[in-house]
Amino acid sequence: MGSQPVSFRNDVDENGNPAGGYASGNGFSITWQNGPLGRGEDSKEPNGAFVEDVMEICAERIRFYQKGKFMCRENAIALTRLETAILWLKKRTRDREARGVEGTHEL
Repeated sequence: MGSQPVSFRNDVDENGNPAGGYASGNGFSITWQNGPLGRGEDSKEPNGAFVEDVMEICAERIRFYQKGKFMCRENAIALTRLETAILWLKKRTRDREARGVEGTHEL
């Protein structure tokens, strides 16, 4: 991790599926989405953060650095890797939507 202490917990339900948790440290506190959002009439509002959203926030901060005096090759590489990871996670979501399992614990 970074230079500051971070605490985290990743929870699972009785079937071993992701079921929320948290991450916190100096200046941040994240509560992760607990359970699937469902589909159609069973759709629920999110109750926590999604990994993709947190990654997008991090990418935006690095974009901010790249517009100023902290622009550097290392930031550019880190940003490219974050953007690539975000694209892969979006592809996963599109694929799950196409299979009709997005919003569920079905594979």
